[in-house]
Amino acid sequence: MALNATIHKVELSVSDMDRHYYETHKLTVAKHPSETNERLMLRLVAFAMMAHEQLEMTKGLSTDDEPDIWRKSLSGELELSVLLGSPSEKVVRQTCNKSRSVLICTYGGRAAEIWWDKIRSSTTRFDNLKVVNFAESATAELAEQAGRSMRMQVNIQDGELMVSVDDAITYITPVIWQQSELAEA
Repeated sequence: MALNATIHKVELSVSDMDRHYYETHKLTVAKHPSETNERLMLRLVAFAMMAHEQLEMTKGLSTDDEPDIWRKSLSGELELSVLLGSPSEKVVRQTCNKSRSVLICTYGGRAAEIWWDKIRSSTTRFDNLKVVNFAESATAELAEQAGRSMRMQVNIQDGELMVSVDDAITYITPVIWQQSELAEA
């Protein structure tokens, strides 16, 4: 018997002092049966980091040919693709060729470092790619805050994030592993 996705209702308030973006998004997020709370919460944090009125969650894990989050222009071109985890070199190459700007949010401690050591040299040619790593302790703390109904506030200033879910607060400093000139901040 196939398992169904779990639906999470999220009221996400973003205060991004770096980009001067202040908005509240009401999101209905489907959590794939194989998706962890850690990955779900990182998806929400990545959404907050790149928040825009046209930013959308995609089908994610249930579809191989879509990024986890995207923003399309009014004419349908991919302006931004956000990938989570440790995508293969082929997926990175294809995504960078399809999208004007690509953000990879990696996590998982040592496993993420091993992935980056393996793939780093093949990514230098992409001038539209940004890769950031999230500390394992921060993503584990976020995972504990996951709920079916959440009020989440993300404040961003000087590249640092303060994530508040209900009464819990997590401070995150993503480490930039690659910042290309054309990739969005």
